[in-house]
Amino acid sequence: MSQTVDRALSILPLLAEGPAGLEQVATRLDVHKSTALRLLRTLHEHGLVYRQQDQRYRLGARLFALAQQAVEALDIREIAHPHLAALNERTGHTVHLAVYEQGEVVYIDKVDSRYPVRMYSRVGRPVAITVAAVAKLLLADLPEPERRAVAERLDYPRYTARSTPDAAAFLAELARVREQGWASDLGGHEESINCVGAPIHGPDGRVCAAMSLSAPNVVVGADELLRLRPLILRTAHAVGEELCGRHGSGRDEYEEPDGRDRPDGSDRPDDAAHLADHHDADHD
Repeated sequence: MSQTVDRALSILPLLAEGPAGLEQVATRLDVHKSTALRLLRTLHEHGLVYRQQDQRYRLGARLFALAQQAVEALDIREIAHPHLAALNERTGHTVHLAVYEQGEVVYIDKVDSRYPVRMYSRVGRPVAITVAAVAKLLLADLPEPERRAVAERLDYPRYTARSTPDAAAFLAELARVREQGWASDLGGHEESINCVGAPIHGPDGRVCAAMSLSAPNVVVGADELLRLRPLILRTAHAVGEELCGRHGSGRDEYEEPDGRDRPDGSDRPDDAAHLADHHDADHD
């Protein structure tokens, strides 16, 4: 990168901290005022910075417009799918991707399991919002007043004995999900199906989508599916990192330096792979 471009781009993070004067910009860049002024004028001409009446500079409206266009152009499904497919390949289980739109949680992608037992979920259809793991993750991220309003207007069908019974129980579950950072549906929609999900965070830090790993009891029990939680969390984290334009370092917050996974303090990535391989061998 040329020195001029590098210096110009270095101004933007400075102004993100708040308005700054010419002298402050020159000092931060360690350049003469005339150089700083030339860079600021160029950025101003492109609408990336704006000069206030007090002669200080702040970020320009054009920069925000470009950022919004970039966010809107992101295709979460396109970015997430290779990660979902990799998780499916490693575990053999069904993987879903869902978003919250217009009061409904809808599946936008699905990778079917490798075993003969199939789930009837379909891309484009809404999920059972009061029990599904992906729904809990998406609703848990809503501001508290909106979360409460949504919970109070929902119906609570008794799909099984483990279904969420009412708004109070649902809000309590959402609070737990918000605190722990993952969700599950252990026989809440269908007694024979278990599901564990993780949130995907967008550039603004909010949960923009949720993904889950599902399997029937005849293939893997609830406890064994929960042992794959660290792997699910890492997959969701990797999707979020790519969505935000960052590249992982090979280790994230779900893995301790010695290779042990944080969420339950016991499972290693290789353990999850071994577990998945064991079940594939039993049921393929």
